[in-house]
Amino acid sequence: MHAIETLGISKRFGDLRALSDVSFTVGEGETFGFLGPNGAGKTTTIRILTGITAPTSGTARIFGHDIVRETVAARRQMGIVHETSNIYTDLSAWRNLMFAAELYRVGRREREKRGAELLEVFDLADRQHDRTRGFSKGMKRRLTLAMGLVNSPRLLFLDEPTSGLDVQSNLIIRDVIRGLNEDGVTVFLTTHNIEEANLTCDRVAIIDHGRIAAIDSPERLKETIQSVQSVEVAFHPGGRVAADDLAALSRVREVRKEGDKFRLITEDPPGVLEEVMAFAPRAGVRVISVNTRGPSLEDVFIRLTGLDVRTKGVTTAD
Repeated sequence: MHAIETLGISKRFGDLRALSDVSFTVGEGETFGFLGPNGAGKTTTIRILTGITAPTSGTARIFGHDIVRETVAARRQMGIVHETSNIYTDLSAWRNLMFAAELYRVGRREREKRGAELLEVFDLADRQHDRTRGFSKGMKRRLTLAMGLVNSPRLLFLDEPTSGLDVQSNLIIRDVIRGLNEDGVTVFLTTHNIEEANLTCDRVAIIDHGRIAAIDSPERLKETIQSVQSVEVAFHPGGRVAADDLAALSRVREVRKEGDKFRLITEDPPGVLEEVMAFAPRAGVRVISVNTRGPSLEDVFIRLTGLDVRTKGVTTAD
């Protein structure tokens, strides 16, 4: 049995078609990434899968339960963590957790045991009796995630779980996701952080204009665009090198400035290495690091969603 199964889901809002014939499955215990540009259909898909809105056509099942005809049974299997923290700031962390557990109809003894465990996991035990009004964004996000786990769901929906968070909160949440995966919990993750999906997910679906553009493991997706290769190079002193100079090298298709390094996109990495080593003494600099890189999941995303509108020249990494 699949944790999630969608069959030909479409959704219209008047004349606007938000989803068109979307079909995919998510296996039990899988961490599944759902990526797409703004407006691609990610939020609409989650609203359908969590029973908030019904599809115009098609079927979605959660552990075999039709999300439209068996909404209550389906929702009992899931926890939902929205992008915006939905905590009550006048309540303590503990009361927020207990309130969420009561909504999920978790028994008193179990919810108190589970709540104490989750506060420890998310490094909030010392602040459990404080009103959450004074919590940082990262602390609120961690508490929101704890509230989504208080009913021990088999399936967890995470909408942009680490967006805009501090390093500590990011690390805690990613560690929790790995732990959930090891415990057999299915995680459905939407994110704009492509590297997060690359590090976390077993498989990734890329949606664009309401249609699934590709579904596969991150590594297999990368194999589909092996032509997008690059040379990453840093110089000393770096201030003497202009990106325009590197863009003028004959085998370089595009230059991206990434921190103190330059990423040179090319179909011929060995040829670019030769050109870079010849360029450095002419420019009066030394090459202090150089690496060849294959395509990234970001490259796949750009290629499949049609966002690669850049021509040979200089770009700045987002």
